[in-house]
Parts: sequence; structure tokens; C-alpha cells
Amino acid sequence: MQITLRAGEKLYLNGAVLRADRKVCLELMNDATFLLEAHVMSVDKATTPLRQLYFIVQMMLMNPHEPTEARRLFAESMARMLATYDDATVLDGLGHVRALVAGERHFEALKALRGVFGRDDALLAPDSVAGLALAS
Repeated sequence: MQITLRAGEKLYLNGAVLRADRKVCLELMNDATFLLEAHVMSVDKATTPLRQLYFIVQMMLMNPHEPTEARRLFAESMARMLATYDDATVLDGLGHVRALVAGERHFEALKALRGVFGRDDALLAPDSVAGLALAS
């Protein structure tokens, strides 16, 4: 797999952070866990439940040597979301994400979560209460 980085761009690779000082093309010759800077979400951008779950999965990917706390947070967040959402699109996405994380496919889980951000935004809009069960 080839990855091209622009000058100053970061790559998170197997728990390490690399920064390119100039445009560079890297070829990964074996299996590696990586995340491009463009897909990294800062904590202040984790403003919805699905974005918070994305942030947790991102922590699992970026720090693979200490997954215990992130896995606990993931399980707790997933359970709360499955109990709260009643929107079929979101629930299907959550089921898919849970299976991907269980299979250690964190990058694909992040991609799946990005795919349902728009639905989450629509459901959480101030004028929309459809899709969320009332929590008591």
C-alpha cells in the first residue's frame, strides 16, 4: 500500500507518530495499523454520540499497546447508544462498527462511523426528535 504525505502532514503508524518534512511517498510492505492526519478527530470535534464513539475507536487505533480503557469506553458507549437510538440506519451502522471493532478492524470501523455522521446530525438537530427514544 502506498501513502503520500504532504510537507508537515502526520501519519499515525502502529502507535508511532510520523511527520513528513517534505512531500513523501511511503510504501507499506506488510500489515500495519495507520491513520492519516486528515482522519484524526480532535476531542473538541467529538460533539455527538457517534463522533464520541469515533474518538474512542480512534484511540484504540492510535494507541494499540494500551487498549483496555478504550475498549471499556467503547463497550459502555455502544451499549448506551444501542439502548437510545431507534433509527434503523444508525442501529445498522452501530452493529457493523461493533463487528469491525471485535475483529480488530479499527480503520474500517472509523470509515463506517463517518458514513453515519450525517444521519446522526439530522437526528440531533434541534427541530428533530424522531429517531431517538426518550431515556427515562
